[in-house]
Amino acid sequence: MSLLTPQRPADGAHTDSAATMVPDQSRAERTSSFDVSAFPVPAGREEEWRFTPVDRLGRFFRDEATGACLDWSQDLPAGVTLTTMPVQEWRDLGVPQPQDRAAVVAAEHSGGVAVVDVPADTELSEPVRIRLSGAPEQLVHGHLLVRVGRFSRATVVLEHSGVADYSEMLTVLAGDGSDVTLVSVQEWDDRSHHLAQHDVVVGRDASARHIAVTLGGGVVRLNTNTSYTGPGGSFEGLGVYFADAGQHLEHRLFVDHEAPHCRSNVEYKGALQGDTARTVWVGDVLIRASAEGTDTYELNRNLILTDGARADSVPNLEIETGEIEGAGHASATGRFDDEQLFYLMARGIPEDEARRLVVRGFFASVVARIGVPEVQEHLMEAIERELSAGVA
Repeated sequence: MSLLTPQRPADGAHTDSAATMVPDQSRAERTSSFDVSAFPVPAGREEEWRFTPVDRLGRFFRDEATGACLDWSQDLPAGVTLTTMPVQEWRDLGVPQPQDRAAVVAAEHSGGVAVVDVPADTELSEPVRIRLSGAPEQLVHGHLLVRVGRFSRATVVLEHSGVADYSEMLTVLAGDGSDVTLVSVQEWDDRSHHLAQHDVVVGRDASARHIAVTLGGGVVRLNTNTSYTGPGGSFEGLGVYFADAGQHLEHRLFVDHEAPHCRSNVEYKGALQGDTARTVWVGDVLIRASAEGTDTYELNRNLILTDGARADSVPNLEIETGEIEGAGHASATGRFDDEQLFYLMARGIPEDEARRLVVRGFFASVVARIGVPEVQEHLMEAIERELSAGVA
């Protein structure tokens, strides 16, 4: 059985899966390959590219090395190592393959893979922090592997800032019984473009969280894919994004339930303000016939703050077995809750301040689950700056 549940058609402020679904097409049928020639240069009509402004991203699809690098700095807790490996050695690990042309080009021309290793049976008291920034004129191909050993507990914070065109391939291998959190923060200058594929491989009885925070960049498109290597695995995908005028912020998730008795929960929240602000969220969950006992849910909510902004939200759920614990999804896009505003304004709070409080509350439930206090505080301050700029 294949279940693709449509949503109610949109009214122009946003679209959802009734208007965007491709009938009888399984997410599992998408191409994945280490061979660049397997992926034609996208024209923008393809299902996986039709929301994306590909006319602004031509350099990402050229099959050529540039040799450019971003500035890199890191904070590594005791016991954590940073090394490099050849791309072929990365392939030989059995990692997920690239799933679009930009990703395979990044993998092929990165010049090597930076590897962060957390040893087995290690519990980090401080996060691993990696900062990428810079202003190169050429496209940068980045490639990172995060390996967390059996029964280890670690948080990795990856921060992007500055002006760049950056194509990124990232793989997270969560060992059996481990507990891993990866936080990816995009605070690019609005002149930047960032395409990325993030793969999270969840081991037996492991817990993994991927948290995407996107507050800057002219075009940002982040594909997050999750798979399981054994039963008992748990994945949580969280995200917040705030789009201003002229920004295109796109988040795509694919949770591939193949192992039995695994769980996944996805929750993304976005806000938009300013003419031509655009966000896209696509959530694909596949429960294969072998994945008995699966429990999954995905949620996307968007708050439109001004006229001229547009949010597309596309939740898709495919189920190939009826022997599951539960599966569902929800999507909502709208404006301010007038009752919340009235409640605050009736207590003497000015309208602009009331709106800021509502938006802060909208995001706070997700930001609070990042688990790194200094990152949480920084992000809430950044959201406050976005709101203040919009009011100004």
